[in-house]
Amino acid sequence: MKKVLCAAVTLVFSGLWAQNTEKELVKKTEEAVKVLQDTVHRGWKSKGQFTFLVNQASFNNWVAGGENNIAGTLGVNYDLNYKRKDLTWDTKIVGAYGLIKTKNADFEKKTDDRLEINSVLGTKAFGEWYYSFFVNFRTQFTKGFIYEKDADGKEIRTENTNIFSPAYLTFGPGLFWKKNDNLKINLAPLTSKMTFVDKKYTEVPGYIDGAYFGVDANKSLRYELGLYASTYYKFDLMKNVAVENILNLYTNYLQEPQNVDMDYSLAVVMKVNKYLSANIAFQAIYDDNAFNGFQTRQIFGLGGTIDF
Repeated sequence: MKKVLCAAVTLVFSGLWAQNTEKELVKKTEEAVKVLQDTVHRGWKSKGQFTFLVNQASFNNWVAGGENNIAGTLGVNYDLNYKRKDLTWDTKIVGAYGLIKTKNADFEKKTDDRLEINSVLGTKAFGEWYYSFFVNFRTQFTKGFIYEKDADGKEIRTENTNIFSPAYLTFGPGLFWKKNDNLKINLAPLTSKMTFVDKKYTEVPGYIDGAYFGVDANKSLRYELGLYASTYYKFDLMKNVAVENILNLYTNYLQEPQNVDMDYSLAVVMKVNKYLSANIAFQAIYDDNAFNGFQTRQIFGLGGTIDF
């Protein structure tokens, strides 16, 4: 009987010890996982915004004239920032696509179409300056057309661009100045710029070298080496009104360095509440390889906004 009682007591204490050991193991495992997660996420910050803008105009017996139309634009603006000790890494992804449909037009037309990824990696140099290396990539999502009228007045279109035609890849070492996530300047004096196009646009009979985004006949690539400078500045104009400015400049050492390419974007977001906002977008581009003059676009709309 004593042996049975001792065995029972031993079994009970063994079970209690096993339970305590298991609890301690689970607790230590959870603590280890938390430490690992904190280590992985330490230094990383991210924020993004998804927007949908809509514009609509309708006319009925309107003496002053007008044409019914509806337009919509989808946009994504995402920032991923890393900073730890002497290392900083900033990445911005911007994408937008918009269409407008006019009652008497034969085709829907794009109001926006772009994808841009900009990433700058820097290591501490002095003060607020970093030795840096940056990569910038730009293209569009869908085909682009030139619209004209035929002899009968019917609207016709000719394909002129497509996804990755053109596409721009720009990269190089330099110096990066960062006051904070809202104010940054990057200077890269030895920057490579590569312009990619579909060869079908440069193989047409009678093609003149450089006529299509600076690319020569029967080629699909144009290479440039030059100076690149970019500035990012974001501020609150007033409560619930944020203004974002992006300016990119580039000059090609190898050909006509006096012609400076410029790409300036302005985005104003006026928040009505957590989900509604009025947005203004303006962009001005000068690139004599694409068009001998300024290209501008402006969009204003009311729509939904989701932060993530």
